Amino acid sequence: MERNILRNQKGIVLIVALLMLLILTLIGVSSISTTTYQTKISGNERVGTDAFYVSEAGIQVAINQLPGNINPIPKTQLKEDSYYWSGGPKDEGSPKSMQSFGFYQKPGYDVNFAFNRFQVNATGESFGAMKEIEVQVSCGPFGAGTQYNN
Repeated sequence: MERNILRNQKGIVLIVALLMLLILTLIGVSSISTTTYQTKISGNERVGTDAFYVSEAGIQVAINQLPGNINPIPKTQLKEDSYYWSGGPKDEGSPKSMQSFGFYQKPGYDVNFAFNRFQVNATGESFGAMKEIEVQVSCGPFGAGTQYNN
């Protein structure tokens, strides 16, 4: 009687092997989908970083114009599919000029000197991703107040 039970269980190895293959296939498919998702995330991060650096280039162009020129920076191509302009993402067609907050005194300088503060906004676009940077810049010292020449 014992020998008949063992003879009837010979097909169980095939079923166990098929179940193991199914489990390994599910693990493989899950790993592939996770890898694909992570690749998309890293690609989006790269494009966002490119947009940030393009907007940083726009900030540098604007700062180099200060304090004499606060005119808007038009949409300028930096490299293929990468542009920057002054202002926010909505100002792409009509860039905004830099904003001056006027002169102010700084500790450590007497009243004959003043500094001028500006706000510079620049937006960068790279492969469809946009990043905006806002910077406040202090320029000076400039002659201010009453100065006596001897």
